[in-house]
Amino acid sequence: MDPRALVPHIPSLRRYARALTGDAWAADDLVQDTLERACRKWRLWSLGTDLRAWLFTVMHNQFASQMRRAPARAVVVDIDDAVHELRAPDSQRDQAIDLQRCLLLLPEDQRAVLLLVALEDLSYAQVAKVLGIPAGTVMSRLSRARARLQALMDEAPPVAGRAALRRLK
Repeated sequence: MDPRALVPHIPSLRRYARALTGDAWAADDLVQDTLERACRKWRLWSLGTDLRAWLFTVMHNQFASQMRRAPARAVVVDIDDAVHELRAPDSQRDQAIDLQRCLLLLPEDQRAVLLLVALEDLSYAQVAKVLGIPAGTVMSRLSRARARLQALMDEAPPVAGRAALRRLK
């Protein structure tokens, strides 16, 4: 495999990593780790199969490994507990912030399915292959993720419109 074949997939890998981690630095580290692993393990990719799906599989496995190895965080502050101390955004970004906060509140398995289907536009079969689960489980998790995201967005402070959520459907 020519490593240059990975380059066109970097933007979608970064987008997915950012949504998974919720942090730009952690996302860039995850993409770097994914690309390094892909280059080291390129023999595991079957020529003629979907390179993009294989890269997402590598990233998903890398992220899961990092979560297992991550030490317990000393101090975790729930944003809902500190909301009274935060100043509201002055722009239309408040809806995007609400959406990002609600996405991060979803269980990791539901968030991964939702992001791969809605953000990365992968088919159910591709998502099933990436995550190593049956297609029926993909559909079930997607349905639960959409319902939970809708409930979380409805609980969020009111903002003008819900266009971003409608795009996910």
